Order: sequence, then C-alpha cells, then structure tokens
Amino acid sequence: MIKTALTELLGIQHPIALAGMGGGTSPELVAAVSNAGGIGIMGATDVEAEKLPGLMAAIREKTDRPFGMNLLLHGADEDQIREVLEARPAVLSTAWSRDDQDLAEIFDRAHDRGLKVMHMVPTAADASKAANAGADVIVAQGTDGGGHIGLVGTVVVVPSVIKEVAPLPVLAAGGIADGRGLAAMLALGAAGVLIGTRFLATTESPLHEAFKKLIVESDGTDTIVTDIADILMGTEWPGALERIARNRIVERWLGRTNELRRRREEVLPAMRKARGQGDGDEAILYWGQTAALIDEVVPAGQVIEQMVAEAEVILRERLPRLVAG
Repeated sequence: MIKTALTELLGIQHPIALAGMGGGTSPELVAAVSNAGGIGIMGATDVEAEKLPGLMAAIREKTDRPFGMNLLLHGADEDQIREVLEARPAVLSTAWSRDDQDLAEIFDRAHDRGLKVMHMVPTAADASKAANAGADVIVAQGTDGGGHIGLVGTVVVVPSVIKEVAPLPVLAAGGIADGRGLAAMLALGAAGVLIGTRFLATTESPLHEAFKKLIVESDGTDTIVTDIADILMGTEWPGALERIARNRIVERWLGRTNELRRRREEVLPAMRKARGQGDGDEAILYWGQTAALIDEVVPAGQVIEQMVAEAEVILRERLPRLVAG
C-alpha cells in the first residue's frame, strides 16, 4: 500500500484520482474508482443545476466511499455551485477559473460545509493563487494530457508547482496511465496522480465503444493541440488549448478557423451526430498521449490494482537497487 498526504487527507486507500471529465465520467465510473480505493470525481459543469442532486444520489447508491464533483469555474453558474456544496461530496474539484472570480469565497463556502477543495492548474503562478485562496490539494496538469491543457509538460510543471505551494499536497496530471507513471510522479514529489485517458478505456466509462477502441489502437502520435474544438463548440476556456484526436474533421478545418467560425452552426450538428454514432473520423475526440500505453479495455478497479502493484514493485525493489552502497 502506498500512503501519501492525499490518502491521509481524503481517507482513501490509493493515491489515484479520476479526472472529472465532462462527458467522460458517469456514476458507474466514479463509484468504481472510489470502490477500488481511489477517489472518483464526476464532471458536473455540463449538468443542469436541478439535475445535480439526483446525479450525486446515483453515485451514493453505488458507493459509500469518498467521491468528488468537478466544476470548471469559468463555465459553472452559482446554482450549480450551490447544489454541489449543499449535497456535500467529499471533494469539490475545480479548474479553469476566470481572473475575476473570487476563489477564496468559493473555497471558503466549500470548507464551511466540510468539503476538501482540489484545484487544477497549468502553471506554478496559478497554483500560488489557488493555494493562497485556501485550496487543500493542487493538481498540476501537464500538456501531455487530453482535453484542455496548458503549455508546460508534466515533468516540468509538477515539481514547479510542488516548489511553489509546499507543503500542500500536489497531484500530477497528464501523461500517466500505469504504475511506472505513478512511481515517477511520486519520485518528483507528487502526493498522487489524477488520470483521465486511462479511465476512458474502461468498461464503466460512458465513452462510445468505438472511441474506446480508437484509444486502444492509438500509438500516441495521433493527437494535436489546437483551438479548433472550442471554435466549433462556440466555447471559450480562459488560457487553454485542447489536445484532441487528429482525425478527418480536424484536418478539414486546420488553417480555416475563420471559416469555421462563420459556419459553426452548419457544422456542429453533424459533428454531434457523428459523436453519438461512434464515428471516429467526424467527431471531436479528447484523449491524451498516454493512449500509447493502453492496450485493452478493462474494469476501472483492475486499472487501479495493476497500477498500484506495478508502482509498489518499482518503489520497493527496482529503485533502491540503483543506489550504490
């Protein structure tokens, strides 16, 4: 068993968190991660406020262990924040705030209700702001990951954030899919890891089976960092680009973003239809470079079990032998 500041803070068995991916999480996946000893986190920003209590109740029907709810602060409204806080999950997970948002006010409200606050950042400067606002855990996200990311690699941003906010526990995110990645991030000083892509390719994931197959088949070179997805969706993430699959729809619009802005209302319905049908060529798909390390779709509990077992061998047996004398 690997004990860290994260496992002690949250009362969980393993220092592994599920990324709160919008559209990539479900009560089944969240509960599976928590039941396996990690911390499951549900992406909630795209869920209407009145549906959030039912969503959290569905998670509680499947697990009695700690779980979290993730809100992207730039896109979450006050009703959503209120519903999450009133339901009192173990963790309020947040990310991508606007510069004019009062993090301390939001974090204080969470603490008043007994929640721990986990805030994800792409830079050490953002980590400092979150720490000063009262975050209990900082997630340092590297550009290796899928979805919306910053511009600093995981191996650089993790120790930079740790140095900035010590002694707060820091989780590493981006580029981690197995026990080797977990061990490496612990060696950098992280208190655990937050994982997205590996959990997309699990039996409990709500991702279309055709897209899970694409992740398994990926060699890690088939993604691109761009803003095409946000232009198509008509959304704006402050300070972020996104890593998405480099497929036919993306190739079609590379270098034509001004035209895409004009034609998005025409193009968007077809993309959404393709996503619903499992069409990997015409749907916007988010996954990270760790797809290269994923060979099969397995239950989330098996992912955690194998990841921890592999990391324990590395930490207990392989690394100590490298130190002479």
